[in-house]
Amino acid sequence: MEKAKRKRGRPKSTSLKPGETKIQSLDRAIDILEYIAQGNGLTLSEITEKSGQSPATIYRILATCAARHLVEMDPISQEWHIGPESFRIGSGFLQRSGIVERARPMMRALMHETGETANLGVESNRQVLFLSQVETPENIRAFFPPGAQSPMHASGIGKVLLAFSDRKAIESYLKTGQFEAFTENTIHRKDDLQAELARIRAQGYAFDNEEKNMGMRCVAAPILNSYGEVIAGISVSGPTARMTLDRIDEICQSVMKQAEALSFGLGYHL
Repeated sequence: MEKAKRKRGRPKSTSLKPGETKIQSLDRAIDILEYIAQGNGLTLSEITEKSGQSPATIYRILATCAARHLVEMDPISQEWHIGPESFRIGSGFLQRSGIVERARPMMRALMHETGETANLGVESNRQVLFLSQVETPENIRAFFPPGAQSPMHASGIGKVLLAFSDRKAIESYLKTGQFEAFTENTIHRKDDLQAELARIRAQGYAFDNEEKNMGMRCVAAPILNSYGEVIAGISVSGPTARMTLDRIDEICQSVMKQAEALSFGLGYHL
């Protein structure tokens, strides 16, 4: 039996301009929830001062949210805190925040902006494990199917994952890793790799200049979680004929922009 098409519930047309579809009272309530979440217990007066709204308006919003257990008040200190229902709702985000799903829009944007293949990868057993790819329509292109692996030291994503790891993880890799030279450009000496990782941390991206395969280049940036920890890397890869050196700065900006957007979507804030 053919599955019934789900109704999405979005109006086909509207005369409202962007920004006019907001519900003002809901917008205020969300602001208040954010204030309370950022504070370690706030009084009604403190919330009123932050919001610029009248105490009566704020109290009605708090009372409504309290009735739904989104906030709760300490009866002794008279301070408002985030309630258990806010936690439950927030947990729903964690259940759907799979990195592959959330990365797809950014990867598609990267492919369209740069004209090259976008990749997503994580560290697995001292290798880069590629999770997803959005391929360029060009005939000659990079190809890293999901499940493919690549050495950390000779990969844009691998180097960026290393560079933004904690100090102990970097020291462990440099101490025990075996750095095969795949091309004449491979950074395979420990001191050179250490200097490369420091450079990547300073500039915010990694550049693979024909280090695994001659004729192919890659630019990668880190994906950070809500704790500021690197959990993945996003990149674009392509042939040197199209990823020419005079385009690298432009490509770097696109990759870092999408990496920042994805990190923000996963809860990272500067």
